[in-house]
Amino acid sequence: MGSMATDTLHWSNADVEVHKVVVGPVDNNVFVVRCRASGESVMIDAANEHELLLDLCREAGYEVGVTAADAPMLSDVGYDVLLDDAEVIEVGRLRLHAIHNPGHTPGSISFHVEGTPLLFTGDTLFPGGPGATKYPGHRG
Repeated sequence: MGSMATDTLHWSNADVEVHKVVVGPVDNNVFVVRCRASGESVMIDAANEHELLLDLCREAGYEVGVTAADAPMLSDVGYDVLLDDAEVIEVGRLRLHAIHNPGHTPGSISFHVEGTPLLFTGDTLFPGGPGATKYPGHRG
């Protein structure tokens, strides 16, 4: 992530940096959470402009993770790993806790970064209220 411009920095403390990149026709927020101690990163909600996002990942290997409930929607593009509710993803010294919260899609999950006030909710929560839940297969 050393090639990311400083204008993408969204939030940071002594342990973590969060970078935000806005992509696609409806301005989707893509977040890169980086462990400052190890330099390892994870990208959350890679929505559109995949060539740009892959370019951000070019210096590192990557895996694409989805929930089992959402995997059928991604069968044409593929994925590497299945994520479960309450899974803990290790990114360097950081711990991201997966929280299943169906709404935007049946398999929507949020990620809480342990020891921080950070919760990445994707399109399940928007500023001021519920997010995009009017899609096939939504609950609620």
